[in-house]
Amino acid sequence: MGRYKTYITTRLLIRPVQIEDADFILALLNTEKFIQYIGDRNVRSIEDAEKYIRDKMSGQFERLGFGNYAVIRKEDHKRIGTVGLYDREGLDAVDIGFAFLPEYEGQGYALEAAEKILHAAFYDFNLPFVCAITTKDNYASQKLIEKLGLKYIGTTEIPNDDEELLLYELKKPD
Repeated sequence: MGRYKTYITTRLLIRPVQIEDADFILALLNTEKFIQYIGDRNVRSIEDAEKYIRDKMSGQFERLGFGNYAVIRKEDHKRIGTVGLYDREGLDAVDIGFAFLPEYEGQGYALEAAEKILHAAFYDFNLPFVCAITTKDNYASQKLIEKLGLKYIGTTEIPNDDEELLLYELKKPD
């Protein structure tokens, strides 16, 4: 995955998720909040996580040049979360999303990482607009999406998910 761009912020290194991240992805996808707000991906082993990375994450990078990034703290090289730009079926725009291990929430890491990836969406990948979706009860996600400048435009549903989601959008700045 070395051919895809890595991003750096004051405190973070943001690079494409790799097979070597399988242990981290296994832990992240099985946190209570990930399962509650994003969904159970049925990843229960390192092998499942490696398959998930290969099948669900790497393919989008190969198709579009962007996807799911590991967020790594520069001070200790700890993988603390993910941020990404997702081409989701049922949405008219690329979706910005994020997930962090519980012990790293509330410290500004998600905002720092998401701001960098949002900038990349517009200026590296030249996307005309970006959207975000979240569940109605995920107030922390809603707050972060709004801090990023996305505006609530209504509700939507995505294929194979019967839950009505809040939909936000932001056009590329002039």
